[in-house]
Amino acid sequence: MYISIDRVKTHIHNFDEYIQGGVPKGHVILITGTPGTMKSSLCYSILYHNARQNGIRSVYMTLEQSKENLLQQMEFMGMNDPEVQEKVYILDLATIRKNVTEMMAKGSWLQVFKMYAETVKKDQGFDILVLDSLDVLEMAAQLNNDRRNDLFYLFMWLRGMGVTSFLISETAPDHMNGSRFDEGYLADGVISLKLQSIGESDVQRRIRAVKLRSTNHKTGYFSLMFSDGMFRATQVISE
Repeated sequence: MYISIDRVKTHIHNFDEYIQGGVPKGHVILITGTPGTMKSSLCYSILYHNARQNGIRSVYMTLEQSKENLLQQMEFMGMNDPEVQEKVYILDLATIRKNVTEMMAKGSWLQVFKMYAETVKKDQGFDILVLDSLDVLEMAAQLNNDRRNDLFYLFMWLRGMGVTSFLISETAPDHMNGSRFDEGYLADGVISLKLQSIGESDVQRRIRAVKLRSTNHKTGYFSLMFSDGMFRATQVISE
């Protein structure tokens, strides 16, 4: 028997069709890739276009890049409708992290992160959360000795918030099967971005749904392009 699942669209043209219409609502999704693969831009685009198309409210939590820099970058990319941006709340924890991390005991920073998220959820209300990035949160919270257990409870807490979460990670696609990639096993989904060399002088961005629970999805790479304020995925042409 077919079970209908509510989904959150990525609004990446064509890509949603490859993943049965979007990611399952309420899931924890990792967005992985090396620098330059446009992870932050793609995640903001998901929030922006869900706000624009469906009026969905969301939160982008940044632990490194300032709110001003992020907005400037997104405006440059054409995602600058003021009415839409009002529905995408940017929570800038970068400055707070710099001021308090050194003074806090292990694990305390994780509680600060949760406190801010819960406060915004209560005051603003939102359905989608982006964390930029999981690597920085892990470093600030000093998740070392019992990392897998700490991540397990973090992901459980995110699901308990009743939101769909996109967590940005700097893990390279080639390293996903390593013994330390606990987050990949614990998350409900993994979407990988990478830079693919084409010939001797060109580089192409690519996207792949590595894992998506409750989804019959294609697993291969697709070319990822951005133009006119939208991301697009297309079939890879043989090299």
